Order: sequence, then structure tokens, then C-alpha cells
Amino acid sequence: MTSPQSDPAPQPPQPPQGHAHGHTHSHGPAAPVSKHLRKVIAAVVIPFATAVVVGLIAFWPGGAPDHERTGVGFDRQTQDGKVVQVVKVDCADVNAAQVPPTGDTSTPSGREAVNEQEGECAKATVEVTSGDDKGRKFVEVVQPDAPRQLREGQGVVVAYAPDAPRDLQYSVTDVNRKIPMTLLAAIFALAVIAVGRLRGVMALVALAVSFAVLTLFILPAILQGSNPLVVAVIGASAIMLAALYMCHGVTARTSVAVVGTLISLLLIGLLGSLFIGWADLSGNTDDNTGLIHGLYPDIDMSGLLLAGVIIGSLGVLDDVTVTQTSAVWELHQADPQMGWRGLYRAGIRIGRDHIASVVNTLVLAYAGAALPLLLLFSIAQSSVGTVANSELVAEEIVRTLVGSIGLVASVPVTTVLAALVVSADRPGAGTSSSTAAAPARTGRGRRRKA
Repeated sequence: MTSPQSDPAPQPPQPPQGHAHGHTHSHGPAAPVSKHLRKVIAAVVIPFATAVVVGLIAFWPGGAPDHERTGVGFDRQTQDGKVVQVVKVDCADVNAAQVPPTGDTSTPSGREAVNEQEGECAKATVEVTSGDDKGRKFVEVVQPDAPRQLREGQGVVVAYAPDAPRDLQYSVTDVNRKIPMTLLAAIFALAVIAVGRLRGVMALVALAVSFAVLTLFILPAILQGSNPLVVAVIGASAIMLAALYMCHGVTARTSVAVVGTLISLLLIGLLGSLFIGWADLSGNTDDNTGLIHGLYPDIDMSGLLLAGVIIGSLGVLDDVTVTQTSAVWELHQADPQMGWRGLYRAGIRIGRDHIASVVNTLVLAYAGAALPLLLLFSIAQSSVGTVANSELVAEEIVRTLVGSIGLVASVPVTTVLAALVVSADRPGAGTSSSTAAAPARTGRGRRRKA
């Protein structure tokens, strides 16, 4: 009969391997904790989940409010269209009514004016393929220096202006990208399912739930006039509960990650509220936010900015807290006799590597989104202080730093919670038998007797 003493020997090196961003929570079932600990965790999580459900019911909007379209920006009636013919024509023929160019090509406006008179333009015939005017055709003139050129057979999005003269009611506003976007989404879903299997399927379901909460609750509730911060906290909490429990199971391990994420979100909310107010960030910095404020003047735009910070940080927070909790659980399974201090020290060493990667990821994500803006500042040869002080960039700096502080804080918070919970579990404390944990504990016990 093989001695159980040799069973645990090869296991200690496993926790660091599990953290190599493959996440230890994806390997094997978690060892159960004692009945007392389950009651303690439930006493925290169940009231929180109940409060989230009550919040969803209390602030449920029942749909976005109606408004009269302004015809500006995204607030336009649109239909699908198709380019049926493109003919090259002399720009002087189609731009005859415009102001003649000055001949000065040293400025962008001068070069554009010259091109409009001397270049070759495209005269596109576009057919409306949806809506009440399906089959109606109109002509779109594309200048030679336009960023978007049209080609025959291309799908487009057309805007409808009912108050304009009949010949000017329709115009091309964008390219129809439904097919490539749908195909890319299908490839993504197949890749997730092929690699993640059942967990991949549950991750996609959780993603669908997240979009549903965002589109059916958060956005309409804000448009109805509810406080953006309160709505964002309730919505983010609902997304967190659904995503974590659906992807990782209803276990004590997941519940610890939930509590760690909640504490970090509260910290992000407090810091964001403090520094957005202190820095006098209005949240109204571009055409889109200006249009929102014009259509719905009662919306708190600075609160909307804070809501975006909370929701934007949630996805990375989930990753950090689940990984840290799983690392501590695996360390405990490898050495059940390790106390909470030892578990915390070992877990925080893993967390430091995670901090370095996620903070860099968050900063680069925001920098990538603001790259055109940063390029404009570079062209203007503005100083770093001037760039950072502008509200457009200051918003991104506050968003990045507040989110990063929350991420950094989530590592020690979640690690110490997981260490305290898992180390408080002792044999004979009402813990169910576990095939993964029993051999290790038996081996330790026999070694002590020996």
C-alpha cells in the first residue's frame, strides 16, 4: 500500500505556475471551507446581493425617454444604403456654385479650395435599402481630398433630414460595417469556446449579461435623470455578481473575490468623486458630451464621468481579485499548515507581478484611446504641463490614476481577505471531505505522529 506521505511532495511549485496569467482559478475545484465560514461569507454577500437587486428595481428606467431628433451628430434618423454607381467628374462642374479659390495653397483651406476646382471628384449614386423610402436614389459628390471615398457596391449608412429640400434629404454619413464586425465577433466567440470550453461559454453568457445591464439599465436610467454615480455603482455591482459567479461558480473563493472587488470599487468611487470635484472636471469636453448636455441638460456630466471611471475599472478589477484569491487558495492546498501571514506574504509576491502588468495595461489603453488628441498637442508643440492641465487630458489622467490606485489596492485587500478566510478553515470544523485536500492533511498528520 502506497504511503500518503509522498503525495503532497510535488505540489508546492504549482502556485507560481498557475499565476503565469493563466489564472489558477481555472484548474480544478476549490477545496470547501467550513460551515461556519460559509455562514460568515453568506452574511456579507447575501445582503449585498439583495441591496443590488433592490437598487435595480428602484432605479429601473423602463426604457430611454423620447425626444425630438436634432439632426446633429449621432442624433439623426439613419437608414441603410448601397452605392450603385460611381462616376468620375471634373470638380469644377460639381462645385461651380462654391466660392472661387484664392490660389493660395499655403493653408489647408486654400489647398482644399484649389482641389474643389481643379481636381477630379466622384459622383456617386446611392440607393436607400431600408425604411419607408426603400428604393429611392440620390447623388452624393465626394471631393478628391475627402477621408472616405465611395466605391460601387459598397454598403453605406445614410442620414435622413425630413425638413430639408427633397433632393437634399439624404446624405451618406458612414460606411456599413455590419458584416466584418459580425464576422469578427463570431471568430472571437469561437476562439473563447474552443479554448475555454464550458467556462468560455459561461464567459460569453456573462458578457451578454454585462451588455444587457449596460444598455437596459445603466444608460436609460442616466437618461431618465437618475444620479449617474448611484446607477453606475448598482449596475457595476450587478455585472460583477453575475460575471464572477457565472464564470467561477458559487463558492467561498468567488465570494472572497466579490468582497475584494466591492471594497476596491468603493475606493475608486471615493477617490474619483474627490479628485473630479477638486480638479473642476465638468465631463463636458467634446461634441458628443456637448450634444448629450444639450439634449438632456439635467444630466450631471461630472457624475457621468465618475460613472465611466467605475465601470471602466470593473473589468480589470475582476481579473485581479479572482487571480489573487485563487493564488491564495492554491497555496493553502499545497501547504495546509501555512498560517494566514505566510499565505499573505506568498500571495502578495504574486500580486506584485500582477500589479506591474495591469497598471501598464490600463495606462496604455487610455493613452491609445487618446492618441489623436495627444498627436494634436505634439503638433502644437505644447509643453507637458500645458497638455496635462487641459481638461481633455486631465480627465484621462484622473481616470487612469484613480483606476490604477483601485487596482493596486485590490491586491493586498483581496489577498489578506483570502488568507484570513482560507487559513481559518481547520479539519473537523465542519468542512466537507475533499479528495484534493484530504491526502495532504492526512500526510501532514502522519508525519507529525511519526
